Amino acid sequence: MAKTSLNDWQSAVVEPQAVIDKIRPGMSIFLGTGVAEPRTMVRHLMASKAKNLEDLELIQLVSVGDAVSLQTLQSQNFRLKTFFHGWVADEAIEEGRVDLIPSRFVKIPQLIESLLRPIDVAIIQVTPPNEAGFCSLGIAVDVAREALEQASIRVGEINTLIPRTFGDTFVSAAEFNFLVRATDPPIYFDRWEIDDIWDEVAKQVASLIEDESCLAFSIGPLYEALAKRLTVRRHLGIHSPIFTDPLMDLMISGAATNRRKETDRGKALTSYAIGTKELMAWLDNNPLVEFQRISRVFNPLTIGSNPRFVTVVAARKVDLYGRIGLYIGKGNVAAGPAEVMDFLNGAELSNGGRSIFALTSRDPAGSPNILLSIADLPNQFNAIESVGAVVTEYGIAFLEGRTLRERAQALIDIAHPDDRAALVKFAKDKKILYRDQIFLADSARLYPAEIAATQTIKDDLSVRYRAIRPSDEEGMRHLFYRFSDEAVYSRYFHSVSSMPHSKMQEYVNVDWNQAVSIVGLIGEEGKGRIIAEARFIRIPGSSLAEAVFVVDEKYQRLGIASFLYRMLIRLAKERGIRGFSAEVLFSNLGIMKVFRKGDLPVKAHLEGGVYHLEIPFNKLNKT
Repeated sequence: MAKTSLNDWQSAVVEPQAVIDKIRPGMSIFLGTGVAEPRTMVRHLMASKAKNLEDLELIQLVSVGDAVSLQTLQSQNFRLKTFFHGWVADEAIEEGRVDLIPSRFVKIPQLIESLLRPIDVAIIQVTPPNEAGFCSLGIAVDVAREALEQASIRVGEINTLIPRTFGDTFVSAAEFNFLVRATDPPIYFDRWEIDDIWDEVAKQVASLIEDESCLAFSIGPLYEALAKRLTVRRHLGIHSPIFTDPLMDLMISGAATNRRKETDRGKALTSYAIGTKELMAWLDNNPLVEFQRISRVFNPLTIGSNPRFVTVVAARKVDLYGRIGLYIGKGNVAAGPAEVMDFLNGAELSNGGRSIFALTSRDPAGSPNILLSIADLPNQFNAIESVGAVVTEYGIAFLEGRTLRERAQALIDIAHPDDRAALVKFAKDKKILYRDQIFLADSARLYPAEIAATQTIKDDLSVRYRAIRPSDEEGMRHLFYRFSDEAVYSRYFHSVSSMPHSKMQEYVNVDWNQAVSIVGLIGEEGKGRIIAEARFIRIPGSSLAEAVFVVDEKYQRLGIASFLYRMLIRLAKERGIRGFSAEVLFSNLGIMKVFRKGDLPVKAHLEGGVYHLEIPFNKLNKT
């Protein structure tokens, strides 16, 4: 085709039938992906009764349009082959009308270039050519170039409504054998509505994302809610398979500057865009968003070169082994196991990287989303060793480096409180949990998730405080064995040589009606360790509660016990307790100093080498 400019491209346009006439039986036809589907050309192709359209193979990475439907695929003329297990393909694959090609997304360009998946016809959606005669691939780059390079018939469907984007997007109009005018509008997506539960899930996820992190998003209510929670972050980066309205919001807000990335610094990197008309208008001629081939965007080495890379995946179900059930059907875009694996590998290579799977504890029908097993569910991600954290509105389960028993307990801790008893029972029956595992049903409903604080004890060291969980059993056990014999005696008033499961599980399963327990942790979320614990326990028949502390000897005299003491006082007052009592060995000068330095008066009575303390809340210490 001769050079075509912005002014004369319309004279070069042909009708779709001119393209159809050139197609021969048995040809393989590549169709643009997702929202870049050439809808007008595809619609004419599907509706045509031309005799030359026989035994045709359609190749499309993702189909989100309405032209390639179950109804049209019932025809013996077409067979759709896809690399993506989602959207329209799910049901069609199950019915045997679509062939799934299992592949890592990063490998798809190689499959096309190797001619293992030959392409005869490439139909691509593009913008009108500019003054120099170059069209933009717009909102989907993926493998369009590889398809065009291999095809003998190259068709550009010109859509005047799609944005002209930057990156590896420009192709000369002269490379196309045919130009067709799009009479169908682009595919737009309304923004997802979010509710209080998704907002709470997003809050938990946001707590794991630091300033200067680099993010990978998809579509759905999780990402809508998460973007709102991340507007307070600084210098976030974007390296995402899909660019969406929430990511646009983060860039407009100034939270995502892309200035701390190692690759494409100053720009968001993506292969696709999905969203509203507002998003498409914002992307038009926007140099801050770079569209590149999937061989680069999905490359784990490229992903991992960005420090603190965080991939956030919306999960449908999860089981106690840590297997993830991904979404199926409409709404499932870029969330199949192969796509997830590329970005998880990137997160594993990234310095400070993290993988997060997030879901609500129950689905909209009220059924549990955390199950004993998802072995029978479709679209599974089974690489459980790569699942870093699972998040629900009830908290975060860190799975990396944990045993199956520890994983199960951590996941039960974040399941819906009304589902936890059944999960414990099933896990016991399957010998995942100990047969004598304690479960306090009321405590599951009363867990004080609002208890949260951070204390900076050194320039480079902070302590995070939260309420204790049953899954803290191993952390508390390791804390016990780090204590000297003298420290153990000071805490228990007698020698204790071991702390097996039977003892420790009683300690970490708290009756929140009668007690409050706080743990202090240092280190990265999910990889840190418990260095302190404090609790108070109501004294039966009294308005007082007994207070106890334990701090890792390596971190004593840094103000941790005093910080915990102040937290206990506040929490006890909120629960109607009027004072503390405590018993402290005469030799335990450190804890006595904590009590003496507090804002409350301390009544001390020494008897048998033990101080018996009473600390009323209704008076302030005047000393």
